[in-house]
Amino acid sequence: MAKCDYCRGSIWFGGEREGNLRFCSRDCRQNGLLALSAQVPEDQMRRIVDDVYRGECPKCRGPGPVDLQTHYTVWSALVMTSYATRTQIACHGCGQKSRALSSVGALFLGWWGIPWGLIMTPVQIIRNIHGLMSAKPTDRPSASLESALRKAVAADLLRQDAEAARVGAPAGNAPIVS
Repeated sequence: MAKCDYCRGSIWFGGEREGNLRFCSRDCRQNGLLALSAQVPEDQMRRIVDDVYRGECPKCRGPGPVDLQTHYTVWSALVMTSYATRTQIACHGCGQKSRALSSVGALFLGWWGIPWGLIMTPVQIIRNIHGLMSAKPTDRPSASLESALRKAVAADLLRQDAEAARVGAPAGNAPIVS
């Protein structure tokens, strides 16, 4: 039986994978990636976060600041409803555009499921509208951007180690991030 590489609990079915690591849940995967990212020196991590924050938007290629933007989606089909919180690293304008498009999408596609479509559609639309009205560009990177980048750096470390193992190089010798 497989064991979670973070909490050491048993994995009966499924689980989450990242590289050659296996986790029992999404929470353990995220915590495991954060623990792995602790190997990155703090000054290097600060430089990575600052470079992303001050860099160009990965979506529109416009100027920053760039941060973690959140929007909420919902769609339904009779007895099935799917709703989610989505995040993206993008500029404020792209975040606002995603919130607006998600609200319009929910308005047309969210209501068609009983009962959850009728319940979750107004919830997700209100969350997007609240984000549209209250989200403002910040003068420094958010903690959520740093957390997302830490997980991305950890996943990159795992990919580099897997690639090094594939070509026969010793693991852990790949550069962390350029």
